[in-house]
Amino acid sequence: MISKETLFALSLFPYLGFLWFIKRSQQMPRLALYGFYGTLVFVGVTIPVGIYAQVHYGKSLANVDWLHGGAEVFLTLSNILIVLGFRQAVMRGSRE
Repeated sequence: MISKETLFALSLFPYLGFLWFIKRSQQMPRLALYGFYGTLVFVGVTIPVGIYAQVHYGKSLANVDWLHGGAEVFLTLSNILIVLGFRQAVMRGSRE
């Protein structure tokens, strides 16, 4: 049986491929592209914060509210950038 940690680590490869493809295609709105890269930052922040929660509090990250909320800020900011990027592209497209 594959552990969820292994599955999580393996899921980064398709996401990195996705980032490579959208960057190379040059079709993605720049702000949205930054948002998708921000999701990778969220993952990078969540891993050490999750380890800290486990070592310092003996709990998973989801059970330490202030750490969990702090990590989720990165995901929220990424999602905002994605939405604003696509909104900007739609607004430009409707003017043409």
